[in-house]
Amino acid sequence: MKKSIPVDQAVGMVLPHDITEIRKDQFKGRAFRKGHIVRTEDIEHLRRLGKEHIYVLELSEDEIHENEAAGMMARALAGDGVGFDGEVVEGKIALNATCDGLLKVDRERLLEFNLLGEVMCSTLHDNTPVKRGEQVAATRLIPLIGDRELVARAVETVKGDKPVIRVLPLEKVRVGLVITGSEVFYGRIDDKFEQVLRKKMAALGSEVVTVRFAPDDAAVIATEIQSCLNEGANLIVTSGGMSVDPDDVTRQGIRDAGAEDVVYGSPVLPGAMFLVARIGQVPVLGLPACGMFHNITVFDLILPRILTGERVGRRELAAMGHGGLCRNCKRCQYPVCNFGK
Repeated sequence: MKKSIPVDQAVGMVLPHDITEIRKDQFKGRAFRKGHIVRTEDIEHLRRLGKEHIYVLELSEDEIHENEAAGMMARALAGDGVGFDGEVVEGKIALNATCDGLLKVDRERLLEFNLLGEVMCSTLHDNTPVKRGEQVAATRLIPLIGDRELVARAVETVKGDKPVIRVLPLEKVRVGLVITGSEVFYGRIDDKFEQVLRKKMAALGSEVVTVRFAPDDAAVIATEIQSCLNEGANLIVTSGGMSVDPDDVTRQGIRDAGAEDVVYGSPVLPGAMFLVARIGQVPVLGLPACGMFHNITVFDLILPRILTGERVGRRELAAMGHGGLCRNCKRCQYPVCNFGK
């Protein structure tokens, strides 16, 4: 039950909720915190915020305050790699990554949760790389006072073996890099892939442990892939030789090395001629030449998922068509963009 009294009679009252102040281009935040005792000098400030009356709350057993509801929902939504400090700010609780990794969101259950109406949770996109401490989601009860049974249903909606919001840490792998192409092998041009790949792997906590070069010869490519495996590589990356020219035989070399579950082609630009496969339990990623020219390609979208242990096949690649077109911005800000989302 909510009663209201004129603000000029509210001195000595305890505020039942945060009161927000917004000053265009200057400030948005809490002007008064829940629990603040109203003072005489607060009256004019409250009036400037449009508060002519202040609520007095008396909750029934069937009602729930926004702060309690936010805490219940945050606990239900957060899974491994996600935490929160419990502080409710303007009715919301922020959920943050507790490790560097890849954000995973169960979009279907999140939709069911938000369809309930008076509860909400917003997240970053599924499969977004995040850093420790970064906010990945927020949840709240939309009204100040809600139906306790509705909040209980919301909590049940997001329960399950896998929480709705998780951050998966990335495995640190040993990468075997096989650079293909007769033009590089015979020294006609300098290789540019190795430096790029080393930098990308190091940024994710992994390292390139062996680099092999092969001409446009499927048998040699297969041999060099096997050499990487023999040296302990648990991720194989090949570069070049993925297009439609007769000399582009890297795909055949990957097959000859024993690859299974080979999927060639993705609905992502740049990166349409990308390949993903496995040799035993070792993932194999085939990069087209665009990986040398473009800062971010399908490789950068897929690699973190591979490093969480996810198996990526035709369906997973096909789903990336929606959001798979890079804008080729003059100043790349990935992952703070729509690419791959």
